[in-house]
Amino acid sequence: MHRKLKLIWDFRGPVSLKTAEHHCIHLKEFATLEKLHFYEIDFSSISEMHTIAFIIIDEANMKTYRDALKPHRGHLT
Repeated sequence: MHRKLKLIWDFRGPVSLKTAEHHCIHLKEFATLEKLHFYEIDFSSISEMHTIAFIIIDEANMKTYRDALKPHRGHLT
C-alpha cells in the first residue's frame, strides 16, 4: 500500500476562500498537464480569515509536486 501525503497551501485574509478555490484549479491543471496521479484536490475553510487548498498524492510523487508547486506544509494521511 502506498503512503499518501496531503500537501497544503494556506491562504489568509478576507478573500482567502476565493483564493484557495482558485488555487485548486491550478493544482488540477498541473496534475493533468504533467499526467500525475492524485487522490483529491479541494479546499477547506478553517475560519473566516483562513482557508487551505490541498492535494492528496502518493508519497512517490512528492518531489515533483513539492518542487514545482511549493506547498506551505504537508503531512501523512
